[in-house]
Amino acid sequence: MSSSSPLPPFHLAFPVHDLEKTRAFYAGLLDCPEGRSSDAWIDFNFWGHQLVAHLVDNDGPAVQTSQVDGKHVPAPHFGAVLDWDAWHALKDKLMTANIDFIIEPYIRFEGLPGEQATMFIQDPSGNALEFKSFKDIGQLFATD
Repeated sequence: MSSSSPLPPFHLAFPVHDLEKTRAFYAGLLDCPEGRSSDAWIDFNFWGHQLVAHLVDNDGPAVQTSQVDGKHVPAPHFGAVLDWDAWHALKDKLMTANIDFIIEPYIRFEGLPGEQATMFIQDPSGNALEFKSFKDIGQLFATD
């Protein structure tokens, strides 16, 4: 895919344990509009992408982590790359809501190619989310 082509929306289905808590988190806290739903799943517009929360009745495997910048990054995780101002607004909203961060907001690769703001949180079912931002979105796929 060329860097000048518009990015197609992705689709991600993920497990949750409580649809009402999931709805409050994604539609309420994160302002992701709800789409179709049933008593077993909910679609969300996750910054232009289709996220589908599927109700499950088991906890699944324990989350593993990988070392990045000396921090334990949960794998798997998903999230969104936001513009600089939107990332800071979300960070402020999460802090005001007293959300526990898996990894507190900070700047990675400061002064280097790919400099980015990042933070990790969990949804009510324990799914890990990362939100990041680049002052220069052209650095999204930067290498050293």
